[in-house]
Amino acid sequence: MFLIPKENKNSEKIKRIGILVSEATKTKWENYAENNNFSTVSKLIRKAVDSLIEIKTKYSFLEDLTKLSHDLKEPLTSIKGFSQLILENYADKLDSKFQYRLKEIYKQSNFLESKIDKYFFNLEGKYPQYDVLIVEDDLPTTTLLNDFFESKGFTTFGVLTGNKALEELNIVKPKLILLDIILPDTSGYEICEKIKKDQRFKEIPVYFITAIPELEVSKNFKQKGANGYFLKPFNFSQFKTLFDYLK
Repeated sequence: MFLIPKENKNSEKIKRIGILVSEATKTKWENYAENNNFSTVSKLIRKAVDSLIEIKTKYSFLEDLTKLSHDLKEPLTSIKGFSQLILENYADKLDSKFQYRLKEIYKQSNFLESKIDKYFFNLEGKYPQYDVLIVEDDLPTTTLLNDFFESKGFTTFGVLTGNKALEELNIVKPKLILLDIILPDTSGYEICEKIKKDQRFKEIPVYFITAIPELEVSKNFKQKGANGYFLKPFNFSQFKTLFDYLK
């Protein structure tokens, strides 16, 4: 390989790179360039080198992600594993309050694991599908709902804010949305209206989940476009009506 300094019409200093190859390789490159709309072999080579650099950069980035995922999951594995072992082997010997707290640790470890997996899937351009999008800023409530639907064979994903819910809908289209009314960034009423006015999402069933008085919810849910509502604390027997959407 050799370099020849040169200036282009814009007075930029550039260098010509010459590559010595066999006649067979030269013919193969020329044929490929002609068959794939490259006007010259030089353009083909430049494109190939740029693509290789881009791929190498991407793989290096993914290697860093792999290490980060590993570093996050290592301590989480211990927390989740030990809490599970204690619950399975010593639950009958534990104080009820301590047992409840330990169950919460285990559930939230599962939830955090799912969040890590979802995050790294997204960075790699992969988006796992799920059945129910839960929009709820109270983590124990999200964990409870996740456990309920998981026990029935359905998958869920939770977000904490209304705007995150709208972002999520641009990635994955769930079969059902459970939407809290009081959220940190906006009102669930407003989010529901936006969903139902969007042609892409308007057919997705939306049910409010809330602790505000039923009198208010019953007056507003149809006006906002919601399909129904459930009051906290939940009566899970009423959730059976949702299974038709999840088939």
